[in-house]
Formats: sequence, C-alpha cells, structure tokens
Amino acid sequence: MKLNAPFDRRSFLSVSSRAMAGSFVAGLSGFPFLKLKADHHLAGEKRIYKSVKMGMFNENIPLIEKFRLMKEMGFDGAELNSPGGVNKEEALKASRELNFPIHGVVDSIHWGTRLSDPDPEVREKGLQGLLTAIRDSHYVGGNAVLLVPGAARDPEKESHGHVWTRSIEQIRKALPTASKLGIRILIENVWNNFLYDPKGDNNQSAYLLAAYIDEINSPWVGSYFDIGNHQRFGKPAEWIRTLGSRIAKLDVKDWGVSNGFCKIGDGDVDWADVRAALHEIGYTGWATAEVSGGDRHRIKEVGERMDTYLLGL
Repeated sequence: MKLNAPFDRRSFLSVSSRAMAGSFVAGLSGFPFLKLKADHHLAGEKRIYKSVKMGMFNENIPLIEKFRLMKEMGFDGAELNSPGGVNKEEALKASRELNFPIHGVVDSIHWGTRLSDPDPEVREKGLQGLLTAIRDSHYVGGNAVLLVPGAARDPEKESHGHVWTRSIEQIRKALPTASKLGIRILIENVWNNFLYDPKGDNNQSAYLLAAYIDEINSPWVGSYFDIGNHQRFGKPAEWIRTLGSRIAKLDVKDWGVSNGFCKIGDGDVDWADVRAALHEIGYTGWATAEVSGGDRHRIKEVGERMDTYLLGL
C-alpha cells in the first residue's frame, strides 16, 4: 500500500495485522529503548506520582499558591503547556521554592499546527512549536513533552498514511534537541483517527501505536498513554500490556458508553485490571489527570479519585 494513499478499513486491517507481527518482533529484538523505565521523581516514596494539567486549576490565585495547595492535597507535581501557558520563569521559581516538581509540558499547538498538515510551512511551524516545548520542559526541570502527532481526518490530504510519514519526519528533526536536553517526546493516543479504526469496534489493540513508536526507533520517543481515551475502541489494560515499557507517562481519565468522558471512576474503565496491568509491566512514573477542572475543591476531588481508582488506596 502506498503511504500517501487513502487509508481505508481494508488497508487498516492489513496494516494492523502486519503491525501485530512487527510488534512481537520488536519486543524480541532487544531495542534498547524498550528497556527504559519511566522517570523516578521522589524515588523511594511512591511508585506512581500524581499530577494535574495546570490548565485544570482555574482558580484566580498566583501559581505558587496553586502549587502549594496541590502539594497539601497530596499531588507530587504538575504539568504545564508550551508554547505559551504560564510564565516559565515564575513556574520554575515556585517549583524550586516549594520543592514541587514540574515533570513536563504538553505541546499546546499540536492540534491546530499539526506535524501532519498538508502544508510544509505549517509542518515547519509545528516542528518549531515542538522544539519550543522541548526547551521549555528542560528549563522548568521536566523530562518530556506530550505530543499528538497529527490527525487523519482527510483521506485525500491528511490520511492515516500521511500522518504516519509526515509526523515521523518532523519528530526525527526534533530528536537532536531532545537528546541534547534529555527530553523525551511522548506520543499520546487520542481521538484523531490515527493508529486505530474510528469506525471499528471496542476490541481494538495497541499494536499500531506500538509499531509507530518502534518505527521511530529512538530512546527519546515513547508513549504518553491516556488510560480513558480509547475505552470506546479497546480495553485500556490490554493496551498497557501491549505497549509495556514504551509507556513513559500516563494521562488519567474515564469514559463510558452512557456518559462519555466523565469523572474518574464514573465511566466504563476497568480500573482493577488497569492497576493489574501497570503492576505487570512494572510501571513507575507520572500519572496526570486530564479531566474537567475547577477550583481547589474540584482539584482535591480529582486527587482523591486518582487515589481510589488508579492507585487503589
């Protein structure tokens, strides 16, 4: 199949089968990056460290007060946006003063300025945005950037094959900076019609996502696995088992047939099986809530739900 051809369901199933086989080969071939463990901030205290996207905490108070409150609530750190977002100098100062880590940033322009866009100039702007996010993550003491690599929503101009080839090309251009600064580029699984069949059933696997990461073949690229994002299309615990040590960080949310994206614990995610799968792969690292936010009371509730459903406390 030509990679710039429309990615129909028959092609999808064909590639999915090849990716399944390729994923098993990759797992056996001893790629060094598959042996990497997630980060170990606060090592010795907890195996999984709780965080929220700072955009969720929308109370009108100084950033340092938000950090202070989050620390009192039992959160271990925070995640910012870049380009843009909160002032990075202010964030770094608050982080150091409170000993409250900023573990990374989310590429804030990856949806609108996509690495898979048909226009090369837009792809270049997307690359520059990713490079800015890498530098900002390094500046505030983080170790990763969350990236959505593109969106396969136009079979003629931005097909599944286009997203695959164009995004990998741009990500590889960012790898020298990522490796120099020690910042990983982590691919998030989202509703972007990429690496799953949007018209498929709820029993799809993570093999295409694993194959995509394996093709880039760099220790600086991994999975930022969002637990709830693909509940509609598969079983999160099985995706965790398939991705294994490709997973460097977690986003935490829930989804249900009857209520869509919802509070953690109110959807259809099998949290007991998720906990079991994370234990099986030996996951240690950051877990960041990405749900509807609010004031300090709402953020506290989010943390409590993470304790109950993700950590099983």
